[in-house]
Amino acid sequence: MKLVVTIVQDKDSNRLSNAFIESDIRATKLSSTGGFLRSGNTTFLIGIEDDRVEEVLGIIKEVSKKRSEYVTPSVNVDSPIEATSTYPIEVEVGGANVFVLPVEQFLHF
Repeated sequence: MKLVVTIVQDKDSNRLSNAFIESDIRATKLSSTGGFLRSGNTTFLIGIEDDRVEEVLGIIKEVSKKRSEYVTPSVNVDSPIEATSTYPIEVEVGGANVFVLPVEQFLHF
């Protein structure tokens, strides 16, 4: 058995959750916050049999696509004016961070 920990952007959360339900994959959904853009994320915890890990990874890869967005950086009062920009910059967001961990024991009460 494996524990798949998946962190996705909130925009992908509902589609990923629905894809898991359609494939009879049970997941625990947790709200989380990203550090880089301080945007909303969702973390899924999935306990799955070893032979279904590739299926889970395929679903995550299919649903959680990277995309470009424009964000306006926050102004830092400690930086010189010329070092900061209030113009939007393009950043890549989305996709998924996935960790696959071995599970020594699984209990369901």
